Amino acid sequence: MAILAKGNFGRLRTFGKTSLLLVPVMSLLVTGALAAAETSLPEYQVKALFLVNFTKYVEWPVDSSADASTPFTIGIAGDNDIAPYLQSAVEGKTIAGHPLVIRHVEKNEDLANCQILFISASEKSHLAEILNQVKTSPVLTVGETDQFSQRGGIIGFIKKEGKIRLQIDLNAARAAGLQISSRLLSVADRVTGKP
Repeated sequence: MAILAKGNFGRLRTFGKTSLLLVPVMSLLVTGALAAAETSLPEYQVKALFLVNFTKYVEWPVDSSADASTPFTIGIAGDNDIAPYLQSAVEGKTIAGHPLVIRHVEKNEDLANCQILFISASEKSHLAEILNQVKTSPVLTVGETDQFSQRGGIIGFIKKEGKIRLQIDLNAARAAGLQISSRLLSVADRVTGKP
């Protein structure tokens, strides 16, 4: 099965084959049921699969200077609990021909060097500082703290009735120069900033 990706690396292209584990999750995301699905998988595995799937439903500005060796980076700020699940989810995958890599971000100057930045709940006391650092950079900020999207993040994971759900702030996405597909918006529990 081919996956389609739009991103800062150019036109819509196909990339990689999906793992058997990813196929059902992608199908659920496309039909809108993943946000309401029971989380029979570990919580961080579900979040990791969401992060990888966001690459298909978010459009980054085109970067004409990016060549095929430039990686598409998912950064992790804070606790690294999601890292093993993310590493497994991205293994052998590319985005529009670019290697997909996971990096633990420890320095503020490295925050904007990610296409997706997952901000762990452990960074709650630093959240405003982190979001301020990347708010006008083409970085999809995703977090798990309460009120994440209301505090300036783009996509917040919330747990509701034992299920992982999404809250999306389109104003924050626009400030970052990102476009979010209506298909992703349709699975969100709450979307703010609609025109």
